[in-house]
Amino acid sequence: MKRLSTLLIGCAAVLVLCNASGCKNKSETPKTPAVAETPKTPEVAVEPAKTETTSPDLSKIEGSLVRIKTTLGDIIIKLYDETPQHRDNFLKLASEKFYDGLIFHRCIKNFMIQGGDPNSKGAAMTQMLGSGGPGYTIPAEFNPALIHKKGALCAARQGDQVNPKKASSGSQFYIVQGQTWTDMQLAQIEANIGYKMPGFKYTDEQKKIYQTVGGTAQLDMDYTVFGEVVSGLEIVDAIASEPTQRDRPLKDVTMNMEIIKKSK
Repeated sequence: MKRLSTLLIGCAAVLVLCNASGCKNKSETPKTPAVAETPKTPEVAVEPAKTETTSPDLSKIEGSLVRIKTTLGDIIIKLYDETPQHRDNFLKLASEKFYDGLIFHRCIKNFMIQGGDPNSKGAAMTQMLGSGGPGYTIPAEFNPALIHKKGALCAARQGDQVNPKKASSGSQFYIVQGQTWTDMQLAQIEANIGYKMPGFKYTDEQKKIYQTVGGTAQLDMDYTVFGEVVSGLEIVDAIASEPTQRDRPLKDVTMNMEIIKKSK
């Protein structure tokens, strides 16, 4: 699997005309991650995910909102109340300024952008990143209603071989960019998830999202989804498009976080 530095956005084998489990493009064989890994894109020609650029009225959005201020622009995230442990932990770290000054250390176009490693603050380009965290993990909070659509906020984690319960990193997260999917691909992913979660099926609405907006369906029910971008998807696209070396942007994309509001 492609080295995610150290925290994985791993991946279960995805039967999408390939032996999936990680990474970057349709012709690439993923490397084994040091500690954390990221899933790979299926070996099928697909369209990149589309982006809507309309700005919502934040006063009408219920729940907790966090602004991620990056050097390329602002991303506003809504945290799901359905994943309370991840929500509360993210708010706690943001309020403590844990994320301020950190970088998006792993960015793969048409896949995702990842950050949250405390070791990334001021890190030299030669420094290996991805293994840092606050010293604890969070139990997985899988929910069939919460999928890896474009803009999903998700938790990175260590691989299954050392983390069979799929516990999330205490701080590392990724935001999905992804790609669009076909009916056949989604049916294969449903079947793969069904081995572990009998009866799993995408709703018609979820299928439409994957077919039109896109995402990383191969990660569903394997990594916890705990929020989504409500403004700034174009910034996610810009970060994912930055020139990289070993998936790290050549020019650091730093972040600072501001809590806009907390759910009542």
